[in-house]
Amino acid sequence: MLRRSVARQFCDANRIRVNGQTAKASKEVKAGDEIEIRRGDKRTVVRVVDIPRSKQVSKNEAGALIEVVEDERLADDLLT
Repeated sequence: MLRRSVARQFCDANRIRVNGQTAKASKEVKAGDEIEIRRGDKRTVVRVVDIPRSKQVSKNEAGALIEVVEDERLADDLLT
């Protein structure tokens, strides 16, 4: 997610799950957690590798903080 406001909207719409549980925007994540994100017909699961020590993280550093576990398009009957 590029912005906190977008992440909050996704959480409010129940499109984010952390370790299989629907997540609220205030949910703290830790290394090892799996985050599932549903966007339209796309489902992405990432694993948190590390938590940054500061809130300011460069794009290069940000890429090392997660690993993509799954990235798939959903069939029409799975969109609900």
